[in-house]
Amino acid sequence: MSRDRSFAANWKSDIPAGIVVAIIAGPLCVGIALASGAPLFSGIISGVIGGIIVGRVSGSQLLVSGPAAGLAAIVITSITQLGSFSAFLVAVVLAGLMQIALGVARAGIVGYYFPSSVVKGMLAAIGVVLVLKQLPHALGYNADYEGSETFAQMSGGNTFSNILAALERPHVGALFICLFSLAILTLWNTNNFKRLRVLPAPLLVVVAGVALNALFRSALPEFALSGNSLLTLPVIRSFNELSSLILTPDWSVLLRPQVYLVGLTIALVASLETLLSLEATDKIDPYKREAPPSRELIAQGIGNTLSGLVGGLPITGVIVRSAANIDAGAQSRWSTMIHGLLLLVSVIAIPVLLNKIPLAAIAAILLYTGYRLAHPALWKNAWNVGRPHFAAFAVTVVTTVLTDLLIGIVVGFAVGAFFVLLGQLRTPTLVDHNPPGAVLRRFVLPELVTFLSKAEVAQTLAALPAGSRVEIDGRGARHIDYDILELITNFRATAVLRDIDFRLVGMPSIATVPVHTR
Repeated sequence: MSRDRSFAANWKSDIPAGIVVAIIAGPLCVGIALASGAPLFSGIISGVIGGIIVGRVSGSQLLVSGPAAGLAAIVITSITQLGSFSAFLVAVVLAGLMQIALGVARAGIVGYYFPSSVVKGMLAAIGVVLVLKQLPHALGYNADYEGSETFAQMSGGNTFSNILAALERPHVGALFICLFSLAILTLWNTNNFKRLRVLPAPLLVVVAGVALNALFRSALPEFALSGNSLLTLPVIRSFNELSSLILTPDWSVLLRPQVYLVGLTIALVASLETLLSLEATDKIDPYKREAPPSRELIAQGIGNTLSGLVGGLPITGVIVRSAANIDAGAQSRWSTMIHGLLLLVSVIAIPVLLNKIPLAAIAAILLYTGYRLAHPALWKNAWNVGRPHFAAFAVTVVTTVLTDLLIGIVVGFAVGAFFVLLGQLRTPTLVDHNPPGAVLRRFVLPELVTFLSKAEVAQTLAALPAGSRVEIDGRGARHIDYDILELITNFRATAVLRDIDFRLVGMPSIATVPVHTR
């Protein structure tokens, strides 16, 4: 494999990968638009812009952008609050401009403050969610929209109740197509099929799924799939019809403060999901390339500004399509751009042909991708790193599966932060650096001394025996909280009363702290 980013060097890998991602992105874009209460074509618009425009401006070679399921609840609520989809588009434009400002201000560095345990937990969680959400589609039960990631469903059920309902009435034809597709995906990567890998396995799966369903229609009609068991993309019959689907913002709502709050909410949530998806994509990139996060915010901002102007949904970096892109063998940004172009062309030129693709075949691709993201080895590695790492990892996975991605990330981050604080509390601040039995008790402060050490410092000082000699050396400390300085300063009075020879070294700021005496 080559690291050359040019189209000439990577077209053999990037074109097939772009085709695969376009096939997967189609139902996801439409499904997310449906769940968002927005026009179906708005999902396609954001998918096209996310692929062509964001893919070109982004610094990432493999991240795929488009409409995200994590924003569906925000979108449907915001449309209701603002009164119309056209009014909501103004908020999308504002969100894009805010993201550009964040990128220029280099706010992308925020992504580095999320621990690896949370990012890896997000990857595993997405994998588990993919498997759970695609099982009903694999069984021919399509009550939930394609691309759903939240535990609770619009119908009132949840992920598990949906699986149980699918198991009660499985569709034999869908199950056969899915199992056959999984067999192709599994065997295609073995050495026995090495010479036949001209096309990526997911593309072969789609072709096989269409062929099998055609065979069922002619030979075994009871096994054939139809209706909502097939891909359903909007069918555009004329240029006039296409132009009528491109909506424009209602700029009159700029006078309403609420539109700015909605725009800020979208900007913050979309930026967070993008930054985490970017880091996760970098982790599974075979070349381990690292993309600049602030540039990504600018790219997403440009994409959202354009999407809002032409009637699209908010755009973020999305890990599912990015993982599928990598699994399909993509080498450079060209696969992302090709996927956006093909998404546009296919919806205009061949929607009827694409609508013959069984969702069971697409489910097989996503099931395989989900298993790879949540591979047992990932759990084993997280356990081997240490229990604090594993705890944050596991909590991120479980919370995401039972709620949604953003809640899972926030809770996982909180657990990770808790263990950092716990480690800080368990790390002694005042450690006697002289050998046992020495007359002088010499304590050297670490680089960072926070208020979390207050109890430990107070207890150590209180336990000093009367008549002892004590020295606290702060020359190596870069920061000492006011609480600690005040505590140490106030101890002087106690030291005099207990006949303790108390000395301070390298702490000039201590003179600015008031000394309280009796």
